[in-house]
Amino acid sequence: MAVTTKIAISVDKKVLQRIDKLVDQNLFPSRSRAIQIALEEKLSKIDKSRLAVESSKLNKNEEQSLAEEGLIGEINEWPEY
Repeated sequence: MAVTTKIAISVDKKVLQRIDKLVDQNLFPSRSRAIQIALEEKLSKIDKSRLAVESSKLNKNEEQSLAEEGLIGEINEWPEY
């Protein structure tokens, strides 16, 4: 199980009311868990968008050439069927 650490945060009153409503509807067991899940989801989205940005910087033709270069050597090592 992950280790959790207590922190103090300031939250807009309307946001807190929305979180409380979700907790009251049993969508989350607590405010803390609702906020933790929201943070995890946001961080995951950021990570995915960073991957997309970095991937867009790659040269498709160069990457394809490098991939095929590695395959040529491997194909020669494959057994005949």
